[in-house]
Amino acid sequence: MKNKQSALIQTSKMPLTMGLAFVAFTTQFGGGFASGAQIYQYFINYGLWCLLLPLVTQGLYAFFFWYGMRYSYRHKVYDYRAVSNSMYGKFKPLMSNLYELCYLIMIGTASAAAFATGGSTLNTLLGIPYWLCTFFVAAFIFVIALFGTKLVRKAASTLSVCILVGLLLVLLPNILVQFPTIIYNISLMAGGQVSVLASKTPSFLGALWMAILYFFFQLPSVSVMYQHMEDVRSVKEINRAVILIFVCNFFAMELSIFGLLAVAFVPALKDASVPMLVMVQYGVGSLLLTPIISILIILGSISTPVNMISGIVTRCVNLMEHGKKVSEDTHLVHNAIFTLLFTFIAFAIAQFGLMAVVVKGYAYLGYAGLITLFIPMLVRLIRYRCKDI
Repeated sequence: MKNKQSALIQTSKMPLTMGLAFVAFTTQFGGGFASGAQIYQYFINYGLWCLLLPLVTQGLYAFFFWYGMRYSYRHKVYDYRAVSNSMYGKFKPLMSNLYELCYLIMIGTASAAAFATGGSTLNTLLGIPYWLCTFFVAAFIFVIALFGTKLVRKAASTLSVCILVGLLLVLLPNILVQFPTIIYNISLMAGGQVSVLASKTPSFLGALWMAILYFFFQLPSVSVMYQHMEDVRSVKEINRAVILIFVCNFFAMELSIFGLLAVAFVPALKDASVPMLVMVQYGVGSLLLTPIISILIILGSISTPVNMISGIVTRCVNLMEHGKKVSEDTHLVHNAIFTLLFTFIAFAIAQFGLMAVVVKGYAYLGYAGLITLFIPMLVRLIRYRCKDI
């Protein structure tokens, strides 16, 4: 255990605000994002608006994460069920159970998409069976998620630094070299043409709705932040963390969109399960950058399920141990049982493949997030004007 922790960034040497920001970053920018599949499905396929709408998506994301984290800290509730019961009040018998369903949908989509991304990437690189690739990803995630909140935060910090550095190493050279192509493709979009992956001519309202839908299915991941609020000492830490969340997330999304525009009209995208690999293969330094982007994609596919599985394991273990005194070994056994269970569920769903999960699953998650989180949070914001946080 000590050796595992020493290999990660030590959060004791890093401000808590940065650790929180990195947890939020790795939760959003996981497998679906790292592969480029989400970027095309929800942004580039809807035309030129893809360059502006990340402001909407990441602004909403940061604001509602701020509200959720402040609520958790203020009311001293540190897992998503405790927050739900407190936030929904007299409606908790219905809404808290609906949110349990929403969280399970999140495990089955975001985590499964991450498994599928890592599996697809390893399958492309190594040629070994897809199911075995996803099994390797699952095993690594199980080990990190097993040991609880602090190790998860350390892992998120380490993975975030690697992902951000990797994005810069891969995207900047490609953007610089393919800049004329990117500008030309932008001009085509300005003239009404759409990506080869798009199914119809986009409108602004259609593009705006997809950006908001993207936010809706990311919103349930605020639940993974609650377990970390127990370590927060003041609301200023949360406020600073949210600023970092917005800056990091907006920068990463905008950079990725701009880079992937270089291959928006490449026919090979139609048969690609990992669009980011297509960008590198058609770009500069593919022999060097293909392994780098592959590692980056695999890291991204690890980061999201680690955070999400840890969140539901915390909730289940808290429920099992509520009001009981248990030894450290017993607590670890409980963690192991629930971590194995939810890791297996995500692994099983990932066998349907990446694009099937991204196209179908995220839409359902978005609508679930709208009903169980966005509307209740919005109602509380209007009713209490932030006085409850």
